[in-house]
Amino acid sequence: MTDEQAIELLHTLLAIPSVSGAEAGVAEYLVAQMNGHGFDAHIDAAGNAVGSIGAGPETVVLLGHMDTVAGTIPVRIEDGVLWGRGAVDAKGPLAAFVVAAARAQGRGTLRRRVIVAGCVEEEVASSRGAHHVAATWPAPDWCVVGEPSGADRVTLGYKGNLRAEIQLDQAAAHSAHSAATAAERSCAIWQAIRGDALGWNAGCPRAFDQLLPTLVSITSGGDGLHEWCRLLVNVRLPLALDPAAYVERLNTLLPAEASLSVSGATPAFASERTSPLARRFGRVLRERGQPPRFVQKTGTADMNVVGPAWGCPVVAYGPGDAALDHTPDERIALAEYLEGIAVLEQVLLSE
Repeated sequence: MTDEQAIELLHTLLAIPSVSGAEAGVAEYLVAQMNGHGFDAHIDAAGNAVGSIGAGPETVVLLGHMDTVAGTIPVRIEDGVLWGRGAVDAKGPLAAFVVAAARAQGRGTLRRRVIVAGCVEEEVASSRGAHHVAATWPAPDWCVVGEPSGADRVTLGYKGNLRAEIQLDQAAAHSAHSAATAAERSCAIWQAIRGDALGWNAGCPRAFDQLLPTLVSITSGGDGLHEWCRLLVNVRLPLALDPAAYVERLNTLLPAEASLSVSGATPAFASERTSPLARRFGRVLRERGQPPRFVQKTGTADMNVVGPAWGCPVVAYGPGDAALDHTPDERIALAEYLEGIAVLEQVLLSE
């Protein structure tokens, strides 16, 4: 695939809306493109776009995702920069996977089987596409997850995540009385959650090791006899605290009449800087004149799903500035996109 075809692939992917749960249009286009460039591609039972290319004793999975968060950004190229929802997170890395694998096969020296997967529902708590492949595919020899790291950086880990709803119900009281309302007591619960996190974080200078709660929403109401207040909380979890342990910790902060309902839970995951795959990326980046940089992210990705399930070397890599994820300014420099493709191609061909 030429650079022009690579840019056209990503441009078209961005032009097809694919919020979580509505990825079919992108999947059909991606499968058609892969089949047209030497892959054996199909849409699997979960709705993932899957394409296989090359052959050899090793199997490599390049695991990206097709879905985006909501929000329309007009797709356009201005001054060498491609704008559009998903340019960074994560259609840019996914398109780079397809092009790099096709180019590696075209060289005639690809000595391994490469499977490119565009998964569904990465941006929501279900991670349905990644859970499907983790449960039904044999573990590959190594896996690269398609997330924006920047073309010169490699991501080794992501924080865990817990999403929970806390509801407090009580009898209504006259506002002239001193009894705290359900809303007031719920605000105190939130302050207790924040205080607990501050205590945990006191000995943890790195954000990757910290407990990071966010109050997503607070709603309250009543019928004159009873009143209620509901908190929706999202918590980024460190490696040292898995979701089950944090739920136990959270329950100690709640009054007996409060209820806790967990709607999503993903443990943190980190791979080793010394793994063969990390070293492979390091060598390639140095050969291309880039001092390799290895990072750990405070978000959560499909690496958290497939990493523990497969137990193989895994990193995340992809062109794009992660600071532009989910923003109205999402865009990718085409020079960086093409450099990311070149890095990935070299990684696939390296011994």
